[in-house]
Amino acid sequence: MEQFSELGITLNNWVATVEIQRAPLNFFDRKLICQIADAFELLDANPECRAIVLASEGKVFCAGANFGTGKEDGSGDGNFSEEGFNTVTVNLYSEALRLFKCKKPVIAAIQGAAVGGGFGLALVADFRVAAPEARFAANFAKLGIHPGFGLTVTLPQLIGTQKANLLFYTGRRIKGEQALEMGLVDQLSSLENVRADAQALAAEIAENAPLAVVSVRATMRAGLADRIAAATAHELKEQQWLRGTADADEGVRAVSERRPGNFTGK
Repeated sequence: MEQFSELGITLNNWVATVEIQRAPLNFFDRKLICQIADAFELLDANPECRAIVLASEGKVFCAGANFGTGKEDGSGDGNFSEEGFNTVTVNLYSEALRLFKCKKPVIAAIQGAAVGGGFGLALVADFRVAAPEARFAANFAKLGIHPGFGLTVTLPQLIGTQKANLLFYTGRRIKGEQALEMGLVDQLSSLENVRADAQALAAEIAENAPLAVVSVRATMRAGLADRIAAATAHELKEQQWLRGTADADEGVRAVSERRPGNFTGK
């Protein structure tokens, strides 16, 4: 289907797999997030689907937002531009909110890096199955901006405020084994089995009474979408004013050049 031009969608034995197809880095923009949300909504309405696996092609789960061009075709290499930043961030979060309104369980299969907004996308899911090669980083402070994609809600809810603060303040990148120890990942699998194991977990959930699963999930996630809506409104406001600082310009250069930033607090 045309609206899913950058997704691969399969449905087998009650489990749907939604694959992001923007290798090698699987950068997202508003268009891609909209496609994922549309797919989730169609699967919510399909009684043949009882659980969803969110996966991606290539070596990287998702390297975050494409700030290179902001074009709707997803082109660009992800390097920062003001046009890309404004185009992506202004309209992105309303689409991202739709992901959190999905009614059916979502399991993320994470084979590689989930960075920045890609980290936020991984935390949309109820569970995460990851390979040791997976990498997680909320590297926003290194870029001189505020975290986004609802991470200020989802990350502390998952691993606790103190551990979330550690990742936010340092911007450090953690490996799959560390992520498992922190409770960020629910299951560690070999690289070649990570998707199959995520599908197996989805199948285990799908064996149960579907109305009961949806009911329990709604109870456990009650109010989450509302909290995400409030959080993303605040996150966007903070990102926008910080984007105008000299530190943000330096942070973008430093990250692209793979060096520590020389920040001045201006």
